[in-house]
Amino acid sequence: MALTRADIVERLVYKFELPKQVAQGLVDDFFEVIASSLTAGQAVKLTGFGNFDLKLKKARPGRNPMTGQEVIISPRRVTTFKAGQKLRDRIAGK
Repeated sequence: MALTRADIVERLVYKFELPKQVAQGLVDDFFEVIASSLTAGQAVKLTGFGNFDLKLKKARPGRNPMTGQEVIISPRRVTTFKAGQKLRDRIAGK
């Protein structure tokens, strides 16, 4: 099962008895702050949950799997997530 934005909105509506539009706005704003920070090159640290970081990948040689032709994979920024200790412990059942 995947957790979707709609699921998060529904949980906020149920738990805090918020109007659905308010809960939707909160969820959208939360994700927008994270996306904006990462776009600006800032790391996002959510205490007790984990860290979102940007890594710069260099250009590297690759191969087209369909044709076998060698290509250069362009440099790019990728987002990584590292779970915090509390989240890792919870997942491990500790």
